[in-house]
Amino acid sequence: MKEHRGANSFISERQTVVTIGTFDGVHAGHRKIMERLVNSAHANNLDSVVLTFFPHPRMVLQKESGIQLINTIEERIQLLEQTGIDHLVIHPFTHQFSRLTALEFVRDILVNKLKAKKIIIGYDHRFGRNRTADINDLKQFGEEFGFDVEEISQQDVEQVAVSSTKIRNALLEGQVERANRYLQHPFTLSGTIVKGKGLGKQLGYPTANLEIAEDYKLIPKNGVYVVRAKIDGELVFGMMNIGTNPTVGGKTQTIESYFFDLDKDLYDKTLEIELLVRIRDEKKFDSVDELKIAMKQDQAFSKQYIKDNHDR
Repeated sequence: MKEHRGANSFISERQTVVTIGTFDGVHAGHRKIMERLVNSAHANNLDSVVLTFFPHPRMVLQKESGIQLINTIEERIQLLEQTGIDHLVIHPFTHQFSRLTALEFVRDILVNKLKAKKIIIGYDHRFGRNRTADINDLKQFGEEFGFDVEEISQQDVEQVAVSSTKIRNALLEGQVERANRYLQHPFTLSGTIVKGKGLGKQLGYPTANLEIAEDYKLIPKNGVYVVRAKIDGELVFGMMNIGTNPTVGGKTQTIESYFFDLDKDLYDKTLEIELLVRIRDEKKFDSVDELKIAMKQDQAFSKQYIKDNHDR
């Protein structure tokens, strides 16, 4: 897969089949669209192109939306790369871009820049300034500029649209197993390991404190989770606490992971941590000793879960 930052940087010797969308989560419904895109491109000797936008349009047009996304842009790139597409075009979404008319978008971006010979799009897709144009307008443009339009049915579109919302809601409720089923891959948190207060070490559970740079990244419900990560090429399991550490008077949300059987300095490392299952809510215990007992139980649960589901 070739990655292009903006339609202006797109280069292909062949004409293309294009699909357009945010594709947050790159879940099962999205993968069906990618499969249709890739198959259509192969059948017609064309290149497959996914056109997506960053920042998310709502981040630009509705600054106060507080939108939370399943993926950071880097995570989305990694997931889309697995779908077998030829090109990923990440076009910067700006106020100026949002002012393009439907004609300008189709002519200047889809046809002149991306060489679209076919566009695969949802029946309810809207585009152009103030999102005034619809699929019927796109079909008329197709006749004018010489490209075909393949319509994704209402049933397929609703599966895709609802799934992203369902996944976000599941994560916010702590239902990570359900979210992972919708995604068909584990939900991940990616960031850099930074120094914390060292509280975990004092309790006998030295933790890696994950700092996530992207403020739009959705953080699941506070609680304790079973997790895994690849560290220096080795797959390791552990448990993660998302929360404020109320037993020891914490106020700020942190994301801390204790990896089993790992004795390595992780500071400044970039980690991608997969969440597998939620163990329990975060709780304020009456004493540090009670917290230690709970953590011991969390570890026992985690190791049994790993043995039952992910034993290597």
